[in-house]
Amino acid sequence: MGCCNVEGFVSVDERGQMVLPKDIREKAQIGAGEKLAVVTCQTGDKVQVIALIKADNFGEMMKDFLGPMMGAMFSK
Repeated sequence: MGCCNVEGFVSVDERGQMVLPKDIREKAQIGAGEKLAVVTCQTGDKVQVIALIKADNFGEMMKDFLGPMMGAMFSK
């Protein structure tokens, strides 16, 4: 099925830090110093999903996602 896969698991240390496994970083072409947007989805007050999106791609993704919705709103 589509776009979502469980790629692995990470642990959070006592300082709240986590390491993205090397194989995932390589597959996603994430290098040292690269910025990632942290996006959450929640139900009520409970966060259900935490996603990482490359900052370089974030603006274009939001435009692709929100563009059609905004266009539909303003065409009414």
